[in-house]
Amino acid sequence: MKNIALLGSTGSVGRNVLEIVRQFPKQFRIKALSSNKNTDLLLDQVAEFKPESVAIGASEEYLTVKKSLGSTVKVYEGTDGMCRLASEKDIDVVFLAVSGTIALPPLIEAIKNGKIIALASKEPIVSAGSYVMPLLAASKARLLPVDSEHSAVMSCIGQRKHSDIETIYLTGSGGSLWHRKENGFLNVTVDEVLSHPKWNMGKKITVDSATLMNKGLEVIEARWLFDITPGSIKVLIHPEAVIHSIVEFKDGTSLANLFMPDMRFPILTALAYPDIYKSDLPKVDLYKIKNLSFFEADRKHFPALELAYEALEKGGTLPAVLNSSNEAAVKLFLSGKINFDKIVGTVEKIMRKHQIVYKPSLKDIMEAESWASGEVLSTCLQP
Repeated sequence: MKNIALLGSTGSVGRNVLEIVRQFPKQFRIKALSSNKNTDLLLDQVAEFKPESVAIGASEEYLTVKKSLGSTVKVYEGTDGMCRLASEKDIDVVFLAVSGTIALPPLIEAIKNGKIIALASKEPIVSAGSYVMPLLAASKARLLPVDSEHSAVMSCIGQRKHSDIETIYLTGSGGSLWHRKENGFLNVTVDEVLSHPKWNMGKKITVDSATLMNKGLEVIEARWLFDITPGSIKVLIHPEAVIHSIVEFKDGTSLANLFMPDMRFPILTALAYPDIYKSDLPKVDLYKIKNLSFFEADRKHFPALELAYEALEKGGTLPAVLNSSNEAAVKLFLSGKINFDKIVGTVEKIMRKHQIVYKPSLKDIMEAESWASGEVLSTCLQP
């Protein structure tokens, strides 16, 4: 029985984690839950899974949750509360399903406490990989990626050494706008962008899928997770979304990992690791697959990829600026304050203004993120 602290339990990934836990009640137990603001759903989850402790991110909701739960459950507040959950002694797996770099402090706490960490939040590694990975290497913690692409890469590598890898191909469906011409981006609506052809995901990641920024962030994450040079990480557009990554080895052989486009697969892989559990999840029917197609990702058509590679090559605080400015610009798009075609252009403007700090401390990284998000607001919302 693995005791799990699920941080971000009310989001799309968190809800899928709980669905897996329901299917394997003898293998997994929820010991702690956290949410930002969705108190109604959080309280429903507490009633069902009966955790010993919870954390609520929004201070105005803290008293509501504490009053509702009384003395039956320990209630903590904010980022400090998530860190508290990530460090509790009886927790075996810290599952980070929190969106954005708010996941960074509990990630660091889980590493320091030697936890198994199932990481569904790519932003902490994107922004702070140069800080997090040495910390991880010096600890007893184990980091298991939950992004479908990186989970697939991990499965393909298996027991082989990272030095055996020639190329990692990260696949992507192309998102909701793959077939649009560049001039067709001008008047794209939020609903059009959020109509993903294959995946049912949160809003932010769905927008990133449409710009291909999501693939760019995954390239940066793969560099740190698998200790591989940027030039050895490539992006393939794979509209069928059945193959989730391909790893080519130095001997010329390649391994691909296939599963249906459903986040429950990488979630189960991380929770069960190193074991494999028999599940009732829908399997790939090889007899019904008519075509598996691949296309090179055009960086001119989707410049977010170019910006991500640039941030990775230059390093320092630039990946943090890329990540934070994109997050802020996406929020503005989703709230109707800027057009879709302004997202990536805004990110590029902020990157060009940034004075890179090389070999940054954690403080440098957090300050760069804060600066970038502020610059987006002042750039996009100035009269």
